[in-house]
Amino acid sequence: MTPDALGPLLAHLLAALDPPPPDARRLFHGRGRRWPGLEHLTVDWLQGVLLVALFRAPSAEALATLEAQLDALVASAAWRAAGGQALLLQHRYRPDSATTCRHGECPAHWTVSEDGLRYGLDLGRHQNSGLFLDMRYGRRWVREQAAGRRVLNLFAYTCAFSVAALAGGAESVVNLDMARAALSRGRDNHRLNGQALERVSFLDHDLFKSWGKLRKLGPYGLVIVDPPSFQKGSFELARDYRKVLRRLPDLLEADGLVLACLNDPDTGPDFLRAGMAEEAPQLVFQQRLENPPEFLDIYPDAGLKALVFRHVAPPA
Repeated sequence: MTPDALGPLLAHLLAALDPPPPDARRLFHGRGRRWPGLEHLTVDWLQGVLLVALFRAPSAEALATLEAQLDALVASAAWRAAGGQALLLQHRYRPDSATTCRHGECPAHWTVSEDGLRYGLDLGRHQNSGLFLDMRYGRRWVREQAAGRRVLNLFAYTCAFSVAALAGGAESVVNLDMARAALSRGRDNHRLNGQALERVSFLDHDLFKSWGKLRKLGPYGLVIVDPPSFQKGSFELARDYRKVLRRLPDLLEADGLVLACLNDPDTGPDFLRAGMAEEAPQLVFQQRLENPPEFLDIYPDAGLKALVFRHVAPPA
């Protein structure tokens, strides 16, 4: 990030907030590499809170230029008209992803909306706030497909997919994630939306030791697989994703659907298509979901990959 590259940022943010997006949205996606020199900068609008994230350490001069532009933003009429309340600057390149409050009284907990659903965020405490904005179309697709289905949400995190599934009429949802605190936030997300927890299960288990239990709770009409690229001690993309894929046919009902996701910028969608063809040939590729336009990347295969597969029974 250089001071010269930051020149257009303020004008871009002022335009993006006039008027502000109706829901939580990314306003600036430098990681899409469409803004030379700003590849390690993102800006998210969290409906009153602006979260600015740096993914590489800037020079002192570049940081001072960025902070001056952010100060000008919060002093603007557009910021006031948008209802801006707080601005956070997150240093994602640091081991603790340290976040500083640049403006206002920055809340530790915050609630945003998306497509009429509400999600609670934890700000300034963790690397991720609790809702991945690039998965908006994926949550919308789940909501559209969930009616009457039993849904399995693997690597559930804060259960945003589960909230979308119940909103779409899912019969039940099983959420599995090793992080108990994330699942606790997931319960809160269901409560935020007035959803019946009797239809939701929360399993803070190691997936690779839980196949038997998951089979007993199934079969499922929809399985969502959205793992981290790397999580120390629990999941490594190249080593473990295929282990998940080969188990899917045993979990699915006839004609069931799978939404398989991949967020590693260095791994393209062929990783999933080839892996599924080899490990679970009964699951036939249907489509790749589009990403929201605000996440446009000059290399489309570097962005989020969300692929749909259908369980096709072999001919009699």
